[in-house]
Amino acid sequence: MTTNPNKRMIDIFDTTLRDGEQAPGASLQPEQKIELAHQLASLGIDVIEPGFPISSPGEFAAVQAISRQLQQVEICGFARAVKGDIDAAVKATADAARRRIHLFISSSDIHIEHQLRRPRSEVVATAREMVSYARQFTDIVEFTAMDAARTKMDDLIEMVEVAIEAGASIINLPDTVGYALPHEYGEMFRRVREGARGGDQVRYSAHCHNDLGLAVANSLAAIANGASQIEVTINGIGERTGNCALEELIMALETRGDVIGAATNIKLNQLYETSRQISRAMHFPIAYNKPVVGRNAFQHESGIHQDGLLKNRNTYEIMDPEALGIPRSMIILGKHSGRHALKDRVRKYGFEPDEQQMEQLYEVFKETADQQKVVSDDQLLQMVSQTMNIPAQDYELVELQVTAGSMTDRMAAVRIRTSAGEHSYSAVGSGPVDATIQAIAQCISDDITFVDMEMHALSGGEGASAEAVITVERAGREFRGTATHHDIVMAAGLAYVAACNAAGLKAESAESEEVSVH
Repeated sequence: MTTNPNKRMIDIFDTTLRDGEQAPGASLQPEQKIELAHQLASLGIDVIEPGFPISSPGEFAAVQAISRQLQQVEICGFARAVKGDIDAAVKATADAARRRIHLFISSSDIHIEHQLRRPRSEVVATAREMVSYARQFTDIVEFTAMDAARTKMDDLIEMVEVAIEAGASIINLPDTVGYALPHEYGEMFRRVREGARGGDQVRYSAHCHNDLGLAVANSLAAIANGASQIEVTINGIGERTGNCALEELIMALETRGDVIGAATNIKLNQLYETSRQISRAMHFPIAYNKPVVGRNAFQHESGIHQDGLLKNRNTYEIMDPEALGIPRSMIILGKHSGRHALKDRVRKYGFEPDEQQMEQLYEVFKETADQQKVVSDDQLLQMVSQTMNIPAQDYELVELQVTAGSMTDRMAAVRIRTSAGEHSYSAVGSGPVDATIQAIAQCISDDITFVDMEMHALSGGEGASAEAVITVERAGREFRGTATHHDIVMAAGLAYVAACNAAGLKAESAESEEVSVH
């Protein structure tokens, strides 16, 4: 947790379940929203905006259920500056222990002239009337001047003054289309705070979109200029290119808190798990190079970087992945890797090659790495088996046959090689992938449990390939296997076997790492 009494505390307002779900292709069922809201509460979120109650019966039901179940978190009901919207938000959040009503109306010329098509005076009057109406139901009303970053300063100050006079206690100045530069966005907060009547008596919130890749930078600029609440989404999901990413903002505050002078109540060790849950629920894969939670965020292939990391993590890492709940997998073995990294990885798996074996292993490793860039742990263990003449893998998928179709059962037959020899297994499943997993599972140790699976298409056309990522659990620890193959069912089978091999490593010191098969 980043709480520090010597730093100014920033409230984190999470809108993953409302603005995040507005991302094209993202959709959540009410029960999924409820489950994710519980995870957000565990993460330490101060305010949750679970949805847009007026938009559908399902949305209303989800907001209502979350309001009833999460009594420790402030729940926000989202509404346009319309009585019907406000009434729905009030009713949906009626059972919340702490609640606020969040209403918005456009403030920029381009929105008022082309979208609302009303005189500015009428829009300002509506803002006053609707804030006053919402204030009857709750002491906490947040007012958003939509497209504030493109609004003339005098017009923006006028609308903010009206909202404050009508009872708004939180003023949100969003960069709705991700247009502002950090110095402009920060200056807007300073001028509104100093120029609006009553501007020093309310709290300020920032809601930034990422169209120019500046959402986090703009949010930090807002904090520097008096904002005490930042509106975020997990993984930065949201309309168009998304919103300010919670994990990036939090780690900027954590890593550079000495300069920024601000902290939050977020529990760092929950960041990675929350990111994964949102990604799975919304079917939004996380980019490999995504800061903080992306696969490559704490992985290093360069021999120089690997050598430095093995001597002292701080040489090339400014954050500790394990403190964020991220499995330690900082070394990726590839053609740029050196002997030190290779030897360190082999030792972590419980093997101690002598000098001659190490040289043989390094030669085989470099030959493979030159051909395919990255060497997976699964392949490395095969090399260890060859050079040290000892078994280094518990399971190997030798052959796979599947039957699928709309008029037939989905069946899979596999042949698995273990230390006891080769054995065949078959199973029926809801689909060819499920049948494959069920068949392989018959050979796997009972204390290894399947957790989840992700599938990604990596390319199209004749050379199309797919990636499967499978997580298993053993003795309370998770192990992941990743496989890439032109056959998506084969990729799933290989990934499952790879994960089980990682979980079955004999050395107790072996780390929970991602295993890749190519």
